[in-house]
Amino acid sequence: MNRTDVLEHLRSSSPVIAPSMLKCDFGNLGREMERLNQADVQLIHWDVMDGQFVPNISYGAMVIERSRPQTAAPFDAHLMISDPAKYLDGFIEAGCEAITFHIEAVPEPRELLKRIQLADCVAGLAINPGTPAESIFPFLDLCDLALVMSVKPGFGGQKFMPEVLPKVEALRKEKPELILSIDGGIAEPTIADAAAAGVNVFVAGSAIFNQDDYSNAVAGLASKAGNPPASQEES
Repeated sequence: MNRTDVLEHLRSSSPVIAPSMLKCDFGNLGREMERLNQADVQLIHWDVMDGQFVPNISYGAMVIERSRPQTAAPFDAHLMISDPAKYLDGFIEAGCEAITFHIEAVPEPRELLKRIQLADCVAGLAINPGTPAESIFPFLDLCDLALVMSVKPGFGGQKFMPEVLPKVEALRKEKPELILSIDGGIAEPTIADAAAAGVNVFVAGSAIFNQDDYSNAVAGLASKAGNPPASQEES
């Protein structure tokens, strides 16, 4: 899919449950992709960690590239790395249709956002729990997606931080057509509040991969999310 198609796909599929591959079984990655296909997931979220921006290391573009032929679902690369510009081309070449990086890593993100969009990919900015939503307001004209972290980045399985939800509401008000994603502690008890705040895309790790039936897990999350406020047409 190109950038326009992915944006339309995300808006028309809302609420989108995006499995976080950080929690999958990497010893059986092919089988995991089969199970996600059976669950009809609409987006797959890849948490990329470098051991510098966050205190953990996950995987790189090579793993994502090998998985690309195994599903038609769009890939969203969440770059929790200190120098995303240096590695951007590798993730584009790996087949990522959406690429999100952190404002904390790139305080002047305009050129990198432009590079992502010029590659016909969805361009996203992420903010950590301690970063105000207003920090990315000046760059929303070049943002297709904003990702609000609802846990401290770097580890899976953390507890959801409801205090970040006003940031979701502020971003929704500032740019109504923005795709809003949330990542961290999303499960059936927490997803409804995130949806009510205006989230479109819900990144979920343990709530899917710790379950025996991924289809039931995804459907249960989507049911709890209900129907968030409809996005406006792309301007």
